[in-house]
Amino acid sequence: MQEPLGTLVGLLADSIGIADVSLKLLICALGAIGLGIGFHLRERWFAPYSSAFGWVLLGLFLYLQSPHYVEISDPILVLMTASALPVGIALGVWEVRNWEDIPEALVWFRGCVVWAVVPYYVVYSIPLLNMAVVHATAWNTEIMLEFAGLGGYQMGPMMVDLLHGGAVPVSEWQGNRWIMAEPLGENGFFVPLEHSDGTVVSVSFILACSGLQSMIVFVGAIVALGRVDWGRRLRALMIAIPTIHVLNVFRNAGIVWLTDNYTDWTFLGMGMFEFAHSYAAKFASLFAMFLMALALFDLLPELHANIMRMLRPVMKSLGLESTERSST
Repeated sequence: MQEPLGTLVGLLADSIGIADVSLKLLICALGAIGLGIGFHLRERWFAPYSSAFGWVLLGLFLYLQSPHYVEISDPILVLMTASALPVGIALGVWEVRNWEDIPEALVWFRGCVVWAVVPYYVVYSIPLLNMAVVHATAWNTEIMLEFAGLGGYQMGPMMVDLLHGGAVPVSEWQGNRWIMAEPLGENGFFVPLEHSDGTVVSVSFILACSGLQSMIVFVGAIVALGRVDWGRRLRALMIAIPTIHVLNVFRNAGIVWLTDNYTDWTFLGMGMFEFAHSYAAKFASLFAMFLMALALFDLLPELHANIMRMLRPVMKSLGLESTERSST
């Protein structure tokens, strides 16, 4: 049985003559525009309604990605994407109910999401940028593997995963290099990794391997702190982005080495790649991001205050908020 909202989006895309991937990206763009209006024109009467519209659309966009993560057996991202739509609706309701006195933390969260979505959307939508990030990710991982003495590896040619199956080298791809004018397959642009003798390793690098998603979460959260001077914001960015990049290179190198050297290892029916990529690396990444946030709270206490204010309704519903806090 197919997921009903995904089926509906697919039928709508067919009726207007575009690929469903393109319609999903349009939904994402419209959601970001709605939140962008709400953040940058926060004093206007329509800002909460524009933001509510944006929350629902972005929640829908993320929700529509959940079947893909079900297919590749990534439980953490299944949970995160499947919960995005109800969370988006809840945030939209919160916006409208508080339209006369919007909490500052909610305004910050609008900007946080906008300035996280926009950079990723730009990189994804411009093939040259997309390929540059993928190439840099593969190259950095190759250098790390060589430096650590974990084997001889080399990068294969940049490939393009076509929408209707198959892959071709970028040199043979006839698509526009400056704007993503046609939808691609699941892997988009990717770089296969090879042993130094030319034999193929069963790991390729795509945009999702770059750590860009983790970086833009912190970029959005920091840039949206409009009441904080740019000096402190820039210092926080200089701490967060390089650290995430280095940790991501270690993550990628570890996944490649484990997958390449433990080809017959299984655990509860999972191969090494699935276990390392979907479970071990995900939990390690989330823990590292948690530690990163704790480190930044000392430099940006406003960030901590906004996060705690956003979590307060959840904590209150779970009975975790202190009596003293509840009475203020």
